[in-house]
Amino acid sequence: MKRTLRDTRSGAALLLSLWALFLLSALVINWALDIDSRITLSGSASRSLEAEAAACSGAEIALDPEVEAGDSVLSGSLGKNQTFDAHITGEGGRLNLTWIVAGENPQRIEILRKFLEVKGIDLNERESMIDSLLDYVDPDDIVRLNGAEASDNYQPKNALLQQLDELKKVKNWEAFTARPDWDADLTLYSSGPVDLAWASRDVLLSLPGMNENIVDRFLELRRGPDGIDGTPDDPEFDSLDQVRVALGFSAEQFAQLSGLVDFKDKIVRVISVGKSGDAMRTVQMIVRKSGAPQMIRWKEL
Repeated sequence: MKRTLRDTRSGAALLLSLWALFLLSALVINWALDIDSRITLSGSASRSLEAEAAACSGAEIALDPEVEAGDSVLSGSLGKNQTFDAHITGEGGRLNLTWIVAGENPQRIEILRKFLEVKGIDLNERESMIDSLLDYVDPDDIVRLNGAEASDNYQPKNALLQQLDELKKVKNWEAFTARPDWDADLTLYSSGPVDLAWASRDVLLSLPGMNENIVDRFLELRRGPDGIDGTPDDPEFDSLDQVRVALGFSAEQFAQLSGLVDFKDKIVRVISVGKSGDAMRTVQMIVRKSGAPQMIRWKEL
C-alpha cells in the first residue's frame, strides 16, 4: 500500500509539474505573440509615416514655380521602398460656385443650369436647385419661385459657401450631392472664369456655343496622342486666341464667351501619393502658383 501511495503522489507531482510547465509555456507564447504584434504595429506605423513623408515630398516639389504638370520630377523615390507620385491640374477647369452666384449674373447662372442638364438633372429639378442655392447664399429671406428660405426644419446660411460640402445642406441638392464624385467638377477656389486649358468635357459642354462635336475635337487635340491632360505630349497653347482657333470659333463666335472663360489660371490643385511598402498616404493642396506659392488649402485624403 505504501508503494502505491508513493507512486500516486509521484504521479500527481508530475502532473502538477507538467501543468505548471504548460501554463508557463502558454504565458511565454502569449508574451511572444504580444511582442510580435507590437513590432508589427510599430513597423506599420513607421511605414505610414514614411508614406506620408513621401507624399509631402512630392507636394513640395510641385510647389516649385518652375515645375509644371507632367514634369518628370513629380514622380520619384526617397529610398528603397519609398516613392511619390504627384499630379498638377488647373483648379480653373472646375466650375467656381462662388463666382457663379456672386452678383447673380444671368450668363454665369446659365452655365450652372447647363452643367446640371449635362449631368442628367431634369428641368424642374434644375430650377429648384439653382433657386435654392441662391436663397441659401443671399442675405435676405425672400423666397424665389422655386427656392427655399428658413422654415421649422431648414435654415439657409445666408452667406457664401466656405466649403463644397455645404452644398449637402442646401435644399434640393441632396440627390446630386449623394452621387459618387459629385464635386469633381466643382470648386470654390479658382480665379473664377472657366480655364479652357483644364476644363472637363462636362464643364466645356456647359459653356455657350459648345456642342459635343466641338468639345470632343478640342479635347482630342488638347490631350495629345496619349489622350491624357497634363502630360508631356500635350500641345502648347500660348494664348487664349490659340485656344479659340483650336475650338474652330471665329472671333465673333468666341465673343459670346468673353468674361466667362480664361486660360492657364494660376491656381492649381496638387495631389501627391506617397508609398512605403504596403502603406499609402495622399495629400491634396490648392495653391496659387504666381511668384511665391500661396497655400489656399491643404488636406490629407
